[in-house]
Amino acid sequence: MSPRKDPFPPIASYGFLSDCHTAALVSYDGSVEWLCFPRFDSPSAFAALLDRGAGHMSLRPKGVIVPIARRYEPGTLVIETTWVTETGWAVVKDALTIADWVPAGDGSDRQGRPETAHESDHSLLRTMTCIDGEVEMEMECAPRFAYGAETARWSGGELGEATATAEDGTELTLTSDLELAVEGGVVRGTVKLGEDQTAFCALTWSDGELGGPRSAPEALERIDSTEEFWREWLRDGNFPDHPWRIHLQRSALVLKGLTYTPTGAIVAAPTTSLPETPGGERNWDYRFSWIRDSTFSLWALHTLGFDHEAR
Repeated sequence: MSPRKDPFPPIASYGFLSDCHTAALVSYDGSVEWLCFPRFDSPSAFAALLDRGAGHMSLRPKGVIVPIARRYEPGTLVIETTWVTETGWAVVKDALTIADWVPAGDGSDRQGRPETAHESDHSLLRTMTCIDGEVEMEMECAPRFAYGAETARWSGGELGEATATAEDGTELTLTSDLELAVEGGVVRGTVKLGEDQTAFCALTWSDGELGGPRSAPEALERIDSTEEFWREWLRDGNFPDHPWRIHLQRSALVLKGLTYTPTGAIVAAPTTSLPETPGGERNWDYRFSWIRDSTFSLWALHTLGFDHEAR
């Protein structure tokens, strides 16, 4: 008997990515189904979480929809998904990347933020590495702006770069070393990887100096920098040597991931319009900083030793 196919994955199957400016949710089958940019409370570009036609970005081996394993890289908000096919094995890493950054000036513009050597580069990065045999990877990027109301207008597609534009002029730039093909509001890409070969695709929404990565080695460096940021932050905490330690650390990472860096505000949740019960009316926008929720979060941060962060 074949498994029942539900158009909406269980909410618990989504992985959480954050760069402390916005968040993304990744389904178990390798599809980014929630992303608002540049902030948590901006209109969505991917919202398949709410409506299957409201935008997504999938990345998986050709002909395979169920990975063999998925986890967060230890101590980070970087997701690692392992795929196996009839011809080989591949590992995909997903992150909202945070690059090395050196503060300039006297720090007077930091608004009380904790000191950091990193800053978001406003990019969703996905790397894929073949670890055995040979694997053909497929990517499909189909953003729909304004909570699914607007189809993206794509331009480019040559030399591994394409730009999606919304009606208000908002731009989302895709850079990749995949072979890209633009068709209407969708960009598709394919690549065949041999053992130890890596490819990438990145979506960037900033006009900053970095932009999206231009090569697989650069993409891997950005993943490494992001992992370093999360682990470096976690080292400042005070966690007991106990079997529950991993759960406390994961909870701390989520609280940090829900914090908007420019102001320190903590959003109650990264999503909107999800009903509390199926068909219910309580489907409000929770991308706000509520006093009660923030109080509990600050108490938790203090308890775990993140006094500077809480202040």
